[in-house]
Amino acid sequence: MKKIVLIEDYELVRNTYKEVINSTEGFKVIGDFESCELAIPKLEELNPEVVFMDINLPGINGIEGIKIIKKQFPNIAIIVVTVNEESSFVFEALCAGAVGYITKVSGKQKIVEALEQLELGGAPMSIKIARMVVESFQEKKMNELSDRENGVLTLLAKGKSYASIGEELNVSLNTIKTHVRNIYEKLHVTSKDEVIEIYNRKK
Repeated sequence: MKKIVLIEDYELVRNTYKEVINSTEGFKVIGDFESCELAIPKLEELNPEVVFMDINLPGINGIEGIKIIKKQFPNIAIIVVTVNEESSFVFEALCAGAVGYITKVSGKQKIVEALEQLELGGAPMSIKIARMVVESFQEKKMNELSDRENGVLTLLAKGKSYASIGEELNVSLNTIKTHVRNIYEKLHVTSKDEVIEIYNRKK
């Protein structure tokens, strides 16, 4: 029997998840809490294999909660269940140690599917989230540009300033300006808007 703990501040949502999980063979909710502050002190005693948790929690938020739990209980698998689909939340949660990320709009059945995927060694994710993660590893490259120029272009398309690109790549502002000038010449454009439009059209 897999033991599950829920951390979700909305009681109705928490009770719905609990009902769905407890009616599924092989899984049981052994504790449900409205905050990390209430849940974390109980984890050693409850000894769950899986924690489902929201991001938007009162007090300690989900991201910080994941970090704390993984530091104290590295063997607990954490799956985020949230309304947040912004890439920053997704990557922060995964980098903090979450093994899965599903959105509440996916429906309550997705909770059971997530547990089944976890049992098979998978990383449960909503379709949209999985696509976002895959795309983050598929950086677009322009054949006309050098690797460094492609790197500058990628950061430029993310809205970074010349100064912040220089800091990130550990080169001077003048070097970045030179790279940008070369990018403009090679792609036959005269403005940042044009070059970003070409970048976004690139498959």
